[in-house]
Amino acid sequence: MTIVPVEVLDVARTARRITVLTGAGMSAESGVPTFRDAQSGLWSRFDPAQLATEDAFRRDPALVFGWYVWRLGRVREAGPNAGHLSLAQWARSADVRIVTQNVDDLHERAGSEVLAHLHGSLAAFRCLDCGRPFDGDLPEPDAVGRAAPPRCPCGGLVRPGVVWFGEPLPQKAFADGVLACRDTELLLVVGTSGIVYPAAGLPDLARSMGVPVVEINPEPTELSPSCDVTWRTTAATGLPTLVAAL
Repeated sequence: MTIVPVEVLDVARTARRITVLTGAGMSAESGVPTFRDAQSGLWSRFDPAQLATEDAFRRDPALVFGWYVWRLGRVREAGPNAGHLSLAQWARSADVRIVTQNVDDLHERAGSEVLAHLHGSLAAFRCLDCGRPFDGDLPEPDAVGRAAPPRCPCGGLVRPGVVWFGEPLPQKAFADGVLACRDTELLLVVGTSGIVYPAAGLPDLARSMGVPVVEINPEPTELSPSCDVTWRTTAATGLPTLVAAL
């Protein structure tokens, strides 16, 4: 039986504005492979960093596009877990603002409104050259995982709407995330390793404003030493227990 630590329950009960920063560990419990774990089957011979840059896309568009279409398919096969659902439930009685590093839509499918997708979205395709959104049909990957990207009316290639290595975070999303971490009464950091910046700097920003920071993660992370409370449990176990206790 999972018991909510008293320190977590105390701050959660008094907080009316809560910001939740979620990472790959939250979606992994729904069966969505993390970025590194996605290298299986057809993709086992590739370093994910080789598939997540503009240079890689321009060099071999069908290879890179096929990988992202495959990842999107895995997300669509998955469903929100109990952690996602409990955050949506909590938002019915408190101001819960979700800032996520995940590129899936599991929070939304659970019924939550996401304030900021810091690393973009797998489903938000757009033109590489002019930025025009693309909402047409996506090609199916072939037997070796390749899929030629569609063309924008301007002639440019359509790319996935995720943030690639070397690219800045979406300006508005990051600004909204910063504001949510500054103007909150509690920051929950759930399922994130704390190694990807600038998102990993948000907990320190919150603490500098006097905001209590609670980490929910089954394993120690880079963020653990700077959190006020660390709760060694998973999102799908801890969050429902916390919300039920409130």
